[in-house]
Amino acid sequence: MLLAEVVETSTRLAATRSRKAKTAALAELLSRVAGAPDDEVRTVTSYLAGSLRQRRTGLGWRSLSALPEPATEPTLSVTEVHEAFEGIASLSGAGSATARAAATADLFGRATIEEQAWLRGLVTGEVRQGALDSLVQEGLAAAGDVPLAAVRRAAMMAGSTVAVAPAALNGGEEALAQFGLEVMRPVLPMLASSATTVEAAMAKAGAPVAIDTKLDGIRIQVHRRGDDVLVATRSLETITERLPEVVEVARSLSATSFVLDGEVLALDDAGRPRPFQETASRTASAAGVHLTPYFFDLLHLDGEDLVDSPASERLAALARLVPPEHLVARLETDDLADAEAFVADVLARGHEGVVVKHLAAPYDAGRRGSAWVKVKPVHTLDLVVLAVEWGSGRRRGWLSNIHLGARDTSGAGDGFVMLGKTFKGMTDEMLAWQTERFLELETHREDHVVHVRPEQVVEIAIDGLQRSTRYPGGLALRFARVVRYRDDKSAAEADTIDTVRALASPPDTPV
Repeated sequence: MLLAEVVETSTRLAATRSRKAKTAALAELLSRVAGAPDDEVRTVTSYLAGSLRQRRTGLGWRSLSALPEPATEPTLSVTEVHEAFEGIASLSGAGSATARAAATADLFGRATIEEQAWLRGLVTGEVRQGALDSLVQEGLAAAGDVPLAAVRRAAMMAGSTVAVAPAALNGGEEALAQFGLEVMRPVLPMLASSATTVEAAMAKAGAPVAIDTKLDGIRIQVHRRGDDVLVATRSLETITERLPEVVEVARSLSATSFVLDGEVLALDDAGRPRPFQETASRTASAAGVHLTPYFFDLLHLDGEDLVDSPASERLAALARLVPPEHLVARLETDDLADAEAFVADVLARGHEGVVVKHLAAPYDAGRRGSAWVKVKPVHTLDLVVLAVEWGSGRRRGWLSNIHLGARDTSGAGDGFVMLGKTFKGMTDEMLAWQTERFLELETHREDHVVHVRPEQVVEIAIDGLQRSTRYPGGLALRFARVVRYRDDKSAAEADTIDTVRALASPPDTPV
């Protein structure tokens, strides 16, 4: 299949908001690749979801800022593109930067101007077409004439939609049924939807419920078979070697095989969570602060799969297997007052919120349904836009990523302290407006960054703050997204860096 066919379908996906139309477009292209070699099917499926099959390529925005002259006619196949990225990803050592640049120029020189733009978006994660993994699953089900539930379950067990795409298109429901839970092969994790209050979360999940402490750590899935242990992240990356503490706990449990779902995090001497970055950096290396695992679900135990069992049964088995010191704190209740008191205690102990879970629900991986509903405090800040970056991919031609600053009343610097960037929460109308607005405020440019007069106030929602050495204030925003632009406020009325610091207790602890 030609890459141009994927690019054309991606363009169609981006042009519509209709889920039905997106699914139809996906199914139409996937039906055309049915019968092709399995590896080609996997590549097309991955590209339709807006992702490379390689975890890392060594390429980024800067390395793709200057591209060769495009080809005049589309000739690249998806297989050729995948093989080219495989070669680029394999480069390392002396001379690899030069070799990577040459291989990149060769690949992009064979692409048309439309293909170049799309490939750059694929590499940088900027393919904005609204085709989430769940939609690709719907497209596979329609193209292969198989039940959507069968595709979802196979993807959960295999760890990705890409892995089961050939079975969905060419093998049918029987082939999909061959994908079952295998100890030592990570499965897709179950996800939670959101609610703003515990009352709304309990109503959404439905009685009876368990209310779990939501830890601000790294999601882990722990497999054990005999003495062999595997630890995987939420994205299914294997990090066993970096977490000897987790391996030790897993081997101490009285079972021969199991699959546990949980979190790992660093704690201070008082048992409160340390800054998230300390946990994140520690999971990237076997050295550093001590990490403690906590578990909240059990998917398999000694030969018995539990994913289809009600949560109440899974949690009972979990409590029999794992000692209390490694279980997530939980309350089972239908009483709102008790639930709210539990949430208050969780927040007072420095954790980020709770997850309300329906006790009759099975383990449904990869979906944000109503069986799990998270509740986290959301804070907003009125900050000032200091600069804006030109967008790429679907946002090409618009000013997109905004640089955010708080007022500095100390008299030092230029009067503002940068806290981070975001392009989240922006509608097309907002992008068009801010492009015009910030070009009016432009003072100068550096590469793709437009610096502006610090006049425009924007309301930003954040999940918390974290310590940062990148920004002069020592803090960075976590999960920042735009709520609205505040034309009713001047920059002199924006929040100060002292206000921001007051949200953290201590300043480097997520709120």
